[in-house]
Formats: sequence, C-alpha cells, structure tokens
Amino acid sequence: MLTGKQKRFLRAKAHHLNPIFQVGKGGVNENMIAQISDVLEARELIKISILQNCDEDRDTVAEQLSKGARAELVQVIGNTIVLYKESRENKQIELPR
Repeated sequence: MLTGKQKRFLRAKAHHLNPIFQVGKGGVNENMIAQISDVLEARELIKISILQNCDEDRDTVAEQLSKGARAELVQVIGNTIVLYKESRENKQIELPR
C-alpha cells in the first residue's frame, strides 16, 4: 500500500502526463488489462481516461484496472485514473519513505 505522502508525490509526477489508454463502451477487458500491465512495467506511472460512452462507473473501472494489472490506484479525478506499479526491470521512480 502507498502512504499519503507517496500518493501525493505520484499525483504531482502524473500531473503532466497524457492519458495513454481510453476506456469506452466496451468497458474493461482482459486484453486491455494485459496491455496496461505491459505499459506499467515500462513506465511505472500512467493515466487512463474514461470516455463518456463508458457504461460502468469510474470507480468500478478504476478498481477493475488496478486489481487486474496488480497496480496501485493513485487517484481518480474527473474521468481520469492514475495507476502506479513498481517496475521490475525499468525502475525510474524513487518513492519517498
């Protein structure tokens, strides 16, 4: 689990990122979760936007994605989800203690 301090740090880091994935009408599926896992391994911190036509609630989508990709949910703000997962090979982000 991330501490409040670590979440604040990650939110600040994510601020300038653009969303890489979009969740639309199809909702969350296995293929999307697999792709998000791969990208998290490469980047550690990503933003995902939820489109207007998505049938599911944004908190449900955030939970499905974070559980599926085994990532930490940093925040859900508006229709944007921020996920973090420490990379095994490409560790770039040093979290504060």
